[in-house]
Amino acid sequence: MHTFIATKKCIFTPMFLSENNEAAATALQFVNSTNRHIFLTGKAGTGKTTFLKEIIHLTHKNAIIAAPTGIAAINAGGVTLHSLFQLPFGTFIPSNELASSQDMSFKMSTPRSIIENLQMNSTKRNMLKELELLIIDEVSMLRADILDAIDVVLKHIRRRRNIAFGGVQILFIGDMLQLPPVVKDAEWGYLKNYYQGMFFFEAQSLKQNKPIYIELEKIFRQTKKTFISNLNNLRENKISEADINTLN
Repeated sequence: MHTFIATKKCIFTPMFLSENNEAAATALQFVNSTNRHIFLTGKAGTGKTTFLKEIIHLTHKNAIIAAPTGIAAINAGGVTLHSLFQLPFGTFIPSNELASSQDMSFKMSTPRSIIENLQMNSTKRNMLKELELLIIDEVSMLRADILDAIDVVLKHIRRRRNIAFGGVQILFIGDMLQLPPVVKDAEWGYLKNYYQGMFFFEAQSLKQNKPIYIELEKIFRQTKKTFISNLNNLRENKISEADINTLN
């Protein structure tokens, strides 16, 4: 069963929005007042997880939370992207004309093959037709080709093939200095014909629809200030012996 939330009105204002967090308030405004894609980022403790949990209650849009991996999806209270969109595992090529390759040791799919093999029941199809906001957590791990595959599915299901993601707004949440996308050398040898890199923002579906960049900066978990400092030093590859001792 998928976590699908359709909220009718804003219920309350969370604490971190009322504490002069202009960035969070701006993100909420863009979600509720526009159809622009948004990339919400920030260091540890700045409120990304809080925003993720609260946005469902604060938006009037039909929304769903998903993530690239099972663990990330569980932590976010959502589902995996592969499960939600019934994507095949392997490499997605954003063209029906495949480039020549000497290494076929991995599975590949194309826009045509995804649509031809898509077996989705009416309940899920209707859910995706009514979807207005897709929230993707831990976006640092999201591969560009997977995002383009999602674009293909949404365009097909919603019958809006000339609009990126079939008109669905996407809120990307995560820290790009965290875990990167996993791409095998053999896959990249093929994918480099279509992408400059594998991070989500290299997706062809975003070329004409660049996300608005919003960074949360205020630290809220003040009682864990030392721990957060340790994590941010680790995040920026500036970890010291004192940081290691604290984390251990």
